[in-house]
Amino acid sequence: MGKFLTLAAIFRGRMSTKRVDEQMFNIRNKNSPYFVEWIPNNVQTAMCDIGPRGLSMSASMISNTTAIHEPFKLLEQVFGGMLTKKAYLHWYTGEGMDESEFTDSRRAMQDLVSEYQRQQEAVAESSFVEEPLEYEE
Repeated sequence: MGKFLTLAAIFRGRMSTKRVDEQMFNIRNKNSPYFVEWIPNNVQTAMCDIGPRGLSMSASMISNTTAIHEPFKLLEQVFGGMLTKKAYLHWYTGEGMDESEFTDSRRAMQDLVSEYQRQQEAVAESSFVEEPLEYEE
């Protein structure tokens, strides 16, 4: 199970801005274990008072979640298996690509998977308490 890094909710139709903000705040608080704690304001909303054709209102959500690392990991494993066997590689090298571009792509995918795993496990840093400065006279 992943955690949300960021989330955007887009609402269309006539509705109270205050009510939408309250509901999004409640959703964020109720589901706080599913959000990374180190991004404090990671839920954004947008509203358009013109509803979609045929409906009085609608909502859409776009999110960036650490759960995406699982499909990326699977894709990298399948890609790596095909690259090891050099499957279909001749089609690309025949068009001018170099085999090193594929190994670089695989490495980039591995780095992406590692980064999402690291972000999921990251915790917020404790508050920094600044001590008063001492001046020499």
